[in-house]
Amino acid sequence: MTPEQVFREYEQGIAYKNGMGRRGLYEQNRINERFFAGDQWRGANCGDERPLVRYNIIKRIGEYKMAVVGSAPISVRYSAEGFSHTAALSQTAETVKGRLAEEGTAGWPPSSREEETAVVMSALSDYFQVTASRVRLNDLKEQVLRNAYQSGTGILYTYWDDRIRTGLYADKSRSQPIRGDIACEVLDVENVYFGDPTTDDIQSQPYILIAQRRTVGELRREARRYGRTAAEAAAIRPDEDRQYMAGDPAQGEPETGKATVLTRFWKEWNEDGSAYTVKAVKTCRGAVIRPAWELGIRLYPLAKFSWERRKGCIYGDSEITYLIPNQIAINRMMTASVWAVMMMGMPIMVVNGDVVTQPITNDPGQIIPVYGPADEVDKAIHYVKPPDFSPQFDDLSASLIVNTLNQAGVNSAVLGDITPDNTSAIIAVREAAMMPLNMIGQRFYGFMEDVARLFAEFWVTQYGHRSIKMEDSRGIWYLPFDGERYRDLILSARIQVGASSLWSENQAVRTLDNLFDRQMIDVRQYLERLPGGIIPDLGGLLRDLDKAGPPVQETGTGTTI
Repeated sequence: MTPEQVFREYEQGIAYKNGMGRRGLYEQNRINERFFAGDQWRGANCGDERPLVRYNIIKRIGEYKMAVVGSAPISVRYSAEGFSHTAALSQTAETVKGRLAEEGTAGWPPSSREEETAVVMSALSDYFQVTASRVRLNDLKEQVLRNAYQSGTGILYTYWDDRIRTGLYADKSRSQPIRGDIACEVLDVENVYFGDPTTDDIQSQPYILIAQRRTVGELRREARRYGRTAAEAAAIRPDEDRQYMAGDPAQGEPETGKATVLTRFWKEWNEDGSAYTVKAVKTCRGAVIRPAWELGIRLYPLAKFSWERRKGCIYGDSEITYLIPNQIAINRMMTASVWAVMMMGMPIMVVNGDVVTQPITNDPGQIIPVYGPADEVDKAIHYVKPPDFSPQFDDLSASLIVNTLNQAGVNSAVLGDITPDNTSAIIAVREAAMMPLNMIGQRFYGFMEDVARLFAEFWVTQYGHRSIKMEDSRGIWYLPFDGERYRDLILSARIQVGASSLWSENQAVRTLDNLFDRQMIDVRQYLERLPGGIIPDLGGLLRDLDKAGPPVQETGTGTTI
């Protein structure tokens, strides 16, 4: 793939996006981002004196829906196709993990391949949270959700960064450090181009392009790192090709010598079409930065979340696009209402300059000397009476706000704007209003499953033989892991969604209290099932309980253990 070929595909993708909708994808997404942020009067020639009112219903709707979809804590459970997963195997996995945590490699491996797979799948399920914490997955989820709501599509790019220091060593003398781990980046949909935009499946794409703006110095260093000559690196030149980057700030990019770099991913099949490898090449105009290389994984390293799907299009649709007319009407009516009230309270003063020669400040109590008969005084200063303002205008703007919120599925009950007189009725109304969001939530959880599969793909193909860090009730310990042994397994990822609201946490604590009071669970079972964050240093408290031994119980005939 030459730079000219890659940039031709890039220009084809730009032409497709420019033809989407009335304004094209780039301009429409810039408008959506402005309206969400509150910049809703850009380009309106209204003068500098008139107050331009903003009642940002778009942001209120969006923040509520993003919170409902993305606030629930997510955990992942991995399983391998062809291997059973029973309660007995789960218990075996926990037993082996406990032995490994205490004894290290002395407790490994278990007695059978099935037990070993159960242990590894259970360990990877726990290790997902370790990796998620390291790459700040919660923050990335928020960015993906915001991008999806504003532009219709959120994309997470997962790649292998061989510069990450793991703190592990391949030998006992600690002379061969192990480098490389998973890294993630949120991409704007404006900067991602799919080879077949009519197919809503990333893994079926003939190729994928990622466009980025990088400094020339950084690109030249990277080119030299991957074997390019000094002359080839010098061919990398800055350009002004930024009109198709995401967001308004990109258009005002400072003069720092940047160039557009394209990374192209594709699947290269063998002659009989039975197998393929995922490859990539990185190039800018007129120069190759990194020649084609194999990624080592069997999936495109991107996961996509569409807020609203469109038939025959991989790019999603944003709700903001269709809320903008309502938002403009609300802002105009409220601005007109405020201006009318201001004109009634502070009407326009007309001053006869031939009679009144001193400066007029309109301050309360100002004394204005006027000389002449009374009729001249009346003509010297007077106020213009504004036209009558119908109260129905305010009623119309308020009705439009309420109807827009209701049509968007955001009523007073879900926003907490009603008096909680009947709790059951409020909960019922709230649950009914949240039902349409279940479909968006299912798409988001499917996106998270794709992310979990990508993580597992990197673990089994890139980790090789290393110890992976585990964090659980036993504390922090390391599990010996050999990715080669599990590379041929078909791994499935299942997302488990927990309760997200404070009300759900209170209910969970109340239920645990009742179970503990009835002696249906012991202290350890009670503490382990409390919602996270309620008790600081819970792991230390559990270890102290283990050291203290079983509790002492008082009986009528004496003290027993």
